Amino acid sequence: MTGTGAGGPARGKGEERPVGRRIILGALGLGALGVAGGAAIQRGLDNTLASVASKDPTGLFSVLPGGGGFRFYSVADKVPHRSAEDYRLTVDGLVDRPASYTLAELTAMPSTRLVRDVQCVTGWRVPETAFTGVTLSHLLDVCGVRPEASAVRFTCFDGVYTESLTLDQARRDDMLVSYEMRDEPLTAAHGGPVRLYAAPMYFYKSAKWLSGITVTDRVQPGYWERYGYDVDGWVGESNGRDDEPTS
Repeated sequence: MTGTGAGGPARGKGEERPVGRRIILGALGLGALGVAGGAAIQRGLDNTLASVASKDPTGLFSVLPGGGGFRFYSVADKVPHRSAEDYRLTVDGLVDRPASYTLAELTAMPSTRLVRDVQCVTGWRVPETAFTGVTLSHLLDVCGVRPEASAVRFTCFDGVYTESLTLDQARRDDMLVSYEMRDEPLTAAHGGPVRLYAAPMYFYKSAKWLSGITVTDRVQPGYWERYGYDVDGWVGESNGRDDEPTS
């Protein structure tokens, strides 16, 4: 998955039946078709692969390439969806002005476009990927962070994934609340309508399906950190890897 999976243990759900060999081979063929067929076909295939991966307790679908080299991992038991009209992002916690934003309100704010390599902690990299959105620091300034705050916690509408940053990290100009990838609206497979994009960190820090930003007085380890991943996920400086930085 592009952010809420990091290649760790798949999150099994009940007694789901493993995906069969024929389906795996068929999906490989679909992936090749998507690469040959262009962006529109690839977006549809990404959604299909992500949906199947979420129901695959074997973890085999994590090796399949999605659009442009992304991989899909199983964390929740389904790919959640929110329409542009139904989407809301709440900002609360240690702020003076808690708020709830629609997608239209987020896209009306000053935007920032970043082009960086996306680096997964498992080793795959997608070069020069554009993300567009609102800087996290802008949202924090609008809501007014209280003096006792020192961290930010992120929750997601899949009901499973969480992440955290220190306040200093959150205020960097390369931390985005993103609603576009590659100059197109984020699809559900890639965490849309809105996801976190932590550009200088491994991609597990870029929480998909973002629904809540809570300012806190301490860092609360996120989903993968509870499985042993580093809380500070700097590319090339954490999790025992030495990948080239993405900035």
